[in-house]
Amino acid sequence: MTDSKAMIVGCAGKSLSPEEAAFLERELPWGLILFARNIGTADEIRALTSRFREIVGRGDAPVFIDQEGGRVQRIREPITQSYPPGASIGTVHARDTEAGLRAARAMSRLHAADLLPLGINADCLPVLDVPVAGAHDVIGDRAYGTDPEAVSVLGRAAAEGLLEGGVAPVIKHIPGHGRAFSDSHLALPVVDTPLEELRRHDFPPFVALADMPMAMTAHVVYSAIDPQRPATTSPIVIEEIIRGEIGFDGLLMSDDVSMKALSGDFGDRTESIFGAGCDVVLHCNGVMDEMLAVAARTPALQGKALERASRTLARLSDHDGRLDDTAHIAGLRDELNGYFTPVA
Repeated sequence: MTDSKAMIVGCAGKSLSPEEAAFLERELPWGLILFARNIGTADEIRALTSRFREIVGRGDAPVFIDQEGGRVQRIREPITQSYPPGASIGTVHARDTEAGLRAARAMSRLHAADLLPLGINADCLPVLDVPVAGAHDVIGDRAYGTDPEAVSVLGRAAAEGLLEGGVAPVIKHIPGHGRAFSDSHLALPVVDTPLEELRRHDFPPFVALADMPMAMTAHVVYSAIDPQRPATTSPIVIEEIIRGEIGFDGLLMSDDVSMKALSGDFGDRTESIFGAGCDVVLHCNGVMDEMLAVAARTPALQGKALERASRTLARLSDHDGRLDDTAHIAGLRDELNGYFTPVA
């Protein structure tokens, strides 16, 4: 892993092209991320993740996906069942606290049982954002609810379910995307909320899960903290809030560097992300020209970033394979589906 570059990249299709294979062999990114465009049959997914690890020479290299449930679920039937969104888990929790916690944990444990056999060992879940009235629907029903305490406990149940199944969780979008009034995929959200209110409403779920191995930043400006830069490229937000006040010391990855919320060319964006204190840059869309520009400004994974990456992979070794037997997983599916009408 000491030869790895501090980046996670995507690819264009269901298998690696010769150009992509050459890029991976030359640049040695730390991780790969998959999207719906990369999802074929189960065998094709396994072949893709195996080929990535073969090229970079690391059998434990992380392969990421956004497998939340609801509208953000990259792998669907017939490979996996369709899962409900986070808000549906929150509804169960509001009705019955213990049932909600069991549902959150069971769903994540099932995600892990679905993903790990495909070679995917990192899930960008749980969503710890706490929406406010009128906020953009980019988070919406992906969130567990509007109460920070409920989001905290459900997020922990979900994260622990993934870890039990040998899949690393990524808490997102630190320090909170819930009150953004625009979609950071398309524009730069600016939040003018006073710091004390952010501390009361937005930060608590991230404080509660600060012991998790990985977090993804928010492409959001918090004018009370740094009016000039979004969290992803703000040394003030990262050092004073994420590392300091929130106390997160795991691996910090950027949200997608290609999102419109960020300005400048890809080289400048990448340099700003590392200059702010992120450990790893994320590039998702698989566009080769963009990946080349990101790679050119990405350092080797070293120092504290390397230590945090190593800790992340070490957490996965705690996975108890005895919990993967067919009867146990079938029981969890029955339990989860008992809380919901199965999603069509």
